[in-house]
Amino acid sequence: MSDDLTQTETTAPHHPPQSIALPILLGVLGVVYGDIGTSPLYALKASIDHFGSDKIASADLLGILSLIFWSLILVVTVKYVTLVMRADNRGEGGILALMVLAQRSCQNLHMRRALALVGIGGACLFFGDGVITPAISVLSAVEGLEVAAPSLQEVVLPISAVVIIALFAVQSRGTHSVGRIFGPVMAIWFVTIGAMGAYQIALNPQVLKAVSPSYGIMLCIRHGWLAFVALGSVVLAVTGAEALYADMGHFGARSIRFAWTFFVLPCLVLNYFGQGALLISNPAAAENPFYRMAPEWALIPLVILATLATVIASQALISGAYSVTRQCMQLGFLPRMRVDHTSATEEGQIYVPQVNTALLVGVLVLVFAFRSSDALASAYGIAVTATFICTCILAVVVFRRQFGWSRWAAVGVFGTFTLMDSLFFAANALKIPEGGWVPLLLGLCLLALMTSWKRGRDLLLDRWKQDSLPLANFLARLPHSRTIRVPGMAIFMTGNPDHVPAALLHNLKHNKVLHEKVLFVTVTTLDVPELAIADRARVTELAPGIHRVMLRYGFMQSPNLPRDLGMLRDQGIDIEPMQASYFLGRETLVAAQAPRMPIWRMWLFLLMARNATPATEFFRIPSDRVVELGVRVAI
Repeated sequence: MSDDLTQTETTAPHHPPQSIALPILLGVLGVVYGDIGTSPLYALKASIDHFGSDKIASADLLGILSLIFWSLILVVTVKYVTLVMRADNRGEGGILALMVLAQRSCQNLHMRRALALVGIGGACLFFGDGVITPAISVLSAVEGLEVAAPSLQEVVLPISAVVIIALFAVQSRGTHSVGRIFGPVMAIWFVTIGAMGAYQIALNPQVLKAVSPSYGIMLCIRHGWLAFVALGSVVLAVTGAEALYADMGHFGARSIRFAWTFFVLPCLVLNYFGQGALLISNPAAAENPFYRMAPEWALIPLVILATLATVIASQALISGAYSVTRQCMQLGFLPRMRVDHTSATEEGQIYVPQVNTALLVGVLVLVFAFRSSDALASAYGIAVTATFICTCILAVVVFRRQFGWSRWAAVGVFGTFTLMDSLFFAANALKIPEGGWVPLLLGLCLLALMTSWKRGRDLLLDRWKQDSLPLANFLARLPHSRTIRVPGMAIFMTGNPDHVPAALLHNLKHNKVLHEKVLFVTVTTLDVPELAIADRARVTELAPGIHRVMLRYGFMQSPNLPRDLGMLRDQGIDIEPMQASYFLGRETLVAAQAPRMPIWRMWLFLLMARNATPATEFFRIPSDRVVELGVRVAI
């Protein structure tokens, strides 16, 4: 984030420890564990396909199950649940919150920029995951129809498309009402898949030997390169692990840890081992081991339940994409976009139309391009594993500097996890020609957009500082000038509180008047998730009738100028925000004769600037109270 943003350690509201209550646990199941909870639909099937599926030996099957089991234990339980979730930013988690923590503990400018690149890179890859997850999840669920009736194969794609379109169509209404059923449905889902697996294990308990890591080790020794290739599919069992950390602020670490340890993890292990038990006794079930565990009479109900579960898993990724988008906007890495709040009480429930449309188009393109969950599995995993690596890199800095770990401890622990994640990433890199290029290309494009926007805004700020009149000089000359003061209040938006807004200078130049009451308003985003309302505004009187107002927000909050300026009455400012005039500068950006960034970056920046949401809409300023004054700026 920008170096000039104030860093405040005491004003952010601390989230109290969440109690472990049934409603909270149901919410955790419905939002946090949807993605990883639906992985049994395709993870084991994709893994055994490398060994010839129906011809796979029992020892090799136990080896794959062992790799899946220990991936769940090491990657999810140890790395995320036990360690990474300790690194919270005022109760909030996620890779951007971890990036801010790492930057806060580092004073070196170049190091801060490198950490920002790692964090933003992880966020970009998260968007790639957000496009693939709905596609592969919904497809794998609807493909259960083929098991129930092979003649229905032709309707799998149309039904999947209808489900996906319906899912994105209801986003604008918010998830609050729909969210009430998310938790109970996922609870039923986990109980169902756990029971299915337990029944198969009871019929063939020898599969439990896969708990021993020796089977996974022997698989790697016996098959070498083939086992390495299979790791690219094994990692599908831990997709969604990042959601545990990202959603920590909504439910609290205790509830997420409790649900994982005592409910989600046991149900997942039972189901994976149940699929393995079925395959040992019936290798022909390899065509779809998940659905083959169910009796024929239960197939259609199971398909319906799986479809609901995958919709919920997709919803969690979509909502996460909205949140990450807003965080990137507030941190200065994306232009302003329209953000709709879908709840009057929950700040975090938002809807971003542009992101929703982009995700819908991307998901449908993937569904019709790859046409099956098996084909999509080739594109899935590489974005997830790359995000894992980014998290480990940032965690080394945070645990070393914030938690006081020794250098050897931080590097040793997270270096080991980085090595493990790098093996997963390398195995997935083999899928690049088969579709793995999709999330990588999307991530690189988003990274280019974000870094270009950040660089362009920094150059624009430098240009403003060069061309602007220092505010102190203006105030010193004002009493001696013949400027006419007219009744009313004028609010001038400015990104630099120490210089006169360009809109004010243009207003004086053309209209030759100044209002009796003037507010210079600067909106800043702090490196904390939320800021208490009582600490949001800071007011300084600069001259009779002229005040400077600093409005500060956390990076997970959205500005609302009329509402927050109205609170200035408590500080003695006589203001009616809905009656004041808001003066904004509208810049026409053009490339300078000697541009300070590459042409392609300049083109991207200008494109985003022209399509950014207007300040009036972003700051929720009433459109009939706005005066815009244009200026041409070359950067």
